[in-house]
Amino acid sequence: MTIPGGDVKGSGKAAAKKAKAPKEKNGKNRHLHAVIMAGGRGTRFWPVSRETFPKQFLRIFGEKTLLQGTIDRLDGELPPDNFTVVTTVNQAELVRWQTRDVIPAQNVITEPMGRNTAPAIALAAFKKRKADKNALLLVLPSDHYVRDTAAFISAIRAAVPFAEAGKLVTFGIVPTRPETGYGYIKAGKARGKGVFRVERFVEKPGIEKAREFVTEGSYLWNSGIFLFSARTVIEEIKKHMPALYKAFAGIEKHLGTAREQKAIEDAYGLIEEDSIDYGVLEKSKRVCVVRSDFGWSDIGSWNALEDVTGADHGGNVVLGNSVNIEPEGSIIFSSGRLLATIGLRGMAVVDTHDATLICPRDRVQEVKKLVEKLKQEGKGEYLLPSVEERPWGHFSLLEKGPGYQIKHICLKPKARLSLQMHNHRSEHWIVVSGMAKVQRGDEIFRVNKNESTYIPVAVKHRLENPGLIPLKIIEIQSGEYLGEDDIIRFDDVYGRETGR
Repeated sequence: MTIPGGDVKGSGKAAAKKAKAPKEKNGKNRHLHAVIMAGGRGTRFWPVSRETFPKQFLRIFGEKTLLQGTIDRLDGELPPDNFTVVTTVNQAELVRWQTRDVIPAQNVITEPMGRNTAPAIALAAFKKRKADKNALLLVLPSDHYVRDTAAFISAIRAAVPFAEAGKLVTFGIVPTRPETGYGYIKAGKARGKGVFRVERFVEKPGIEKAREFVTEGSYLWNSGIFLFSARTVIEEIKKHMPALYKAFAGIEKHLGTAREQKAIEDAYGLIEEDSIDYGVLEKSKRVCVVRSDFGWSDIGSWNALEDVTGADHGGNVVLGNSVNIEPEGSIIFSSGRLLATIGLRGMAVVDTHDATLICPRDRVQEVKKLVEKLKQEGKGEYLLPSVEERPWGHFSLLEKGPGYQIKHICLKPKARLSLQMHNHRSEHWIVVSGMAKVQRGDEIFRVNKNESTYIPVAVKHRLENPGLIPLKIIEIQSGEYLGEDDIIRFDDVYGRETGR
């Protein structure tokens, strides 16, 4: 079966210009707001993705993280004030420093806890409607990949008139293979060129059903990207999720005031976890879908790498430092040290500094179960990455024991840490390469390669790299408590909160 009207797609800038949305004199649609969901845990991308540093904050393809890429592909389409990121309190700091150059800090909406997409979208909708009664919300996951930006923009512009007319618009991706890891949308009667009424949503199917969907032709992958007016989605939440509506309607008067965060915390104590798909879209009569082809992947499992990078002549995806003999149909990924394989067939091997995943490719969707097992067994590798990025550079944990831990710290040229203090630990710094500028109490001095210095407990200090090459140090921490939350900041150039 062939869907009439064709796909909404593009072949460069000309295609993107063809589908025009109403714009202001400055070339931007001031009512269109991007609402980026950045609170996910990325468990199926373990061991690279960890709960405290999930995949939206990782540089998997190129120099930008997936979150930064999500923002970047809308560059020029929206003014900076029209970007909003919704995240949890645990990830808010990561969001702020990765977006500080493009999004105002006040546009980071912080949830006290993750409650899936319905509460996050409801919160954003109430806030945006209060500021702009005609607000259109383009809801985007922060951890997806889009190959063809022009076609992506074209699909959005095609959807805008439908959202303005009170429709809940989804973006369905033309399937390229039978896929059991995605939900599907069945497109019904055409509403316009490339836009259709949604006949039904389908859960992730088995392989035989997925093959039927691809052959039939009217089924599309559910991308999890939506466009609707704040007014419309609030009306539909009121109709289909009355408890959620009541919770946020009760705090609406506090949005934009000093009581906002406390009101949000109170509301989240009253609501249940639910997705916007289950809670609203599958029940609403106002849903339509844009049939899209812009090279999309949700990077939802290790198999998705092939969508982005392609495979070699043997059907392999090989990334990082590895040497391989006669692999076939395998994913081989190393984040640093040498990975060597012989005769792999249909396997996924992912190696990081502190954990290695080995499984058949047809079982990579089960990595989420593996992460749950790690939690149950109290293994910290589900939680913390071996290399943690910061605005100033990164650090990795080399060794940990009773009352001590050893870290390797790398500062970018001209970068510096916050002026800080620790109540429970002392630190010994050894410079491996570069030159360090150290503030310790009232002293300011330099530490050269192969030299060291000591920071006592409860003494204000700051580490800085004044040079043009990365500063690398070994930090030996000693004390009764060594958690990252034992940091009291007094001054920070990256805008992170002081006092903790």
